Amino acid sequence: MKTIQFNKTECGVDFLLNVLSGDQVSDSYLNTDVYNTDYFEILFFKKAEGTLILNHHEINVGDNAIIFISAFQNRQWKMNKDLLDFTSLIFQEDFLNEFFADKLFTYRLLYFYELQHPLRMDVTSMEMSKSCSILTEIKSELLTVRPDSAHIIRSQLYYLLQTLNRQYSSQNNLSLDNVGNNYAYQFKRLLETNIRTKQRINDYTELLGISRITLNKAVKSQFNVTATELIKRRLISEIQTQLIYSNQTTSEIAYEFGFSEPNHLMRFFKTLTNETISEFLSHHQHSLKLSAVQE
Repeated sequence: MKTIQFNKTECGVDFLLNVLSGDQVSDSYLNTDVYNTDYFEILFFKKAEGTLILNHHEINVGDNAIIFISAFQNRQWKMNKDLLDFTSLIFQEDFLNEFFADKLFTYRLLYFYELQHPLRMDVTSMEMSKSCSILTEIKSELLTVRPDSAHIIRSQLYYLLQTLNRQYSSQNNLSLDNVGNNYAYQFKRLLETNIRTKQRINDYTELLGISRITLNKAVKSQFNVTATELIKRRLISEIQTQLIYSNQTTSEIAYEFGFSEPNHLMRFFKTLTNETISEFLSHHQHSLKLSAVQE
């Protein structure tokens, strides 16, 4: 599978961030090949008709839709080329962490690394125009860098990301309280980098140097689930992605993720998803065939 990397030289910018209009990059979103990127994307669709398969989730893309894609998520687009008008904001995680001096900034944004709620948000045409206006100003600063450009971009970007965060929280009934709950966000970050090898809550309490009670209290307060539940959700998501995009057998995947027997993986999968691995793969293939017919 192809991984597209952020290249400042090719992008023609001095930052690990860029704003791209749809007519510049539409070919990438009309190509039906599966790929991922080493950067984050927020896509603002003024006009669109089609679907996005993001890891194992199918997302309908229509007018005035905003799509949030984290780095290294596998994606496959099925878009109508005659109804496509969008703008893309792309950036690497290190850029945000350094730009805002907060190593957990990406994890505080509710729409990244989300496991339960949609990675799509519908907005009004007025809200879409307002977001695109900010993107136009950011692009202007990127094209003509001045001594104070970094400050201008920082303020505009922060306002845009936080405004989207507020809208996303409202649409999905998520709390914006406890944004300073660092243990919860540190745990979320550790899950992203360790889930294949660390699947017990004690693994993470040791990494964080805190008690199980402290971790559970922090996670429950921030995400309204226990730390163990969050581990299970992240693990099943990783397994589903591996089932779809790798050529490994169920046995090979079971051993790679630390299950002593393939049957243990199968039972875990059925408990978490209410379907067998075979049923999951069958449903996924059925969705792909439907998308192909609709084209």
